[in-house]
Amino acid sequence: MAETVHGWSAAIDGFDDMLHGEGKSPRTREAYRRDLEALARLLPARSPSEVGRRDLQKAIARLTDEGKVGRTIARMLSAWRRFFAWLGGANGGSANPCAGLKAPRDARLLPKAPGADRMAGLLEADVGNDLLAVRDRAMFELLYSSGLRLSELTALNVNDLDLAGRLVHVAGKGNKDRLIPVGRQAAEALTVWLACRPSGSEALFLTIRGGRLGNRQVQKRLDRWNLLAGGSEPVHPHMLRHAFASHVLQSSGDLRAVQELLGHADLSTTQIYTRLDFQHLARVYDATHPRARLEDHPDPAVPADKAED
Repeated sequence: MAETVHGWSAAIDGFDDMLHGEGKSPRTREAYRRDLEALARLLPARSPSEVGRRDLQKAIARLTDEGKVGRTIARMLSAWRRFFAWLGGANGGSANPCAGLKAPRDARLLPKAPGADRMAGLLEADVGNDLLAVRDRAMFELLYSSGLRLSELTALNVNDLDLAGRLVHVAGKGNKDRLIPVGRQAAEALTVWLACRPSGSEALFLTIRGGRLGNRQVQKRLDRWNLLAGGSEPVHPHMLRHAFASHVLQSSGDLRAVQELLGHADLSTTQIYTRLDFQHLARVYDATHPRARLEDHPDPAVPADKAED
């Protein structure tokens, strides 16, 4: 055991000397050393020259079991790959056991989707009726009503709106145009904004100086709006798009329609909202189904002759 540990120690020291010769910073060298010492801990019965692909797969599995996320494992794997490339050169060009290995993908985080009550509280807040408040109400109603990306919202021109038909024309990612319905309350807010909107620019949403409103400015205005509405948690424009998607899907169950409305090229991108919807259904089930609540005791068995087919 001590001999094997010594084998790792000598190899890591040699690799560190090589990095030093390349001019790597002490911090970079320490990071490499830390990741290699972690591998030595995971493979105590192997010397560096004995490590094979299967050993590394087991090491990755152990790291996953220990709670390491995919990004961390990918960084460690990068260090191991560089180490074994150096070691192979020192040993006459032996194959790199890291070849083809990939870190596990991190679980995709579900987007935060505010509930319908939260959205109503945000959009119906009393924030005044000055020009900026009128503009902001129209922007945020449209974001939630039509599920636009922030970049799509700020790129809109006045002629992209068809308020008579309650539609908005959007040029999405990859120049994929789509027509999206506009809700009644959004249409009303847009009508008020168009009646007092300064002239001189084709952009639908303008700054106080008359230029096109930018993404960062929309975020700042939403932060202020949320504060005036008494919001206790941060909110960002993309959350309004998430709310649109999850609320439409919960009501309709039509994943293809939501895909078209969001402008997703791949249905798998939209399917993340089915998980949001399932979480909602699971909560309802757990709260209401007699056989789901842990505090409930099972009823006595139903006699066989009374059981339903």
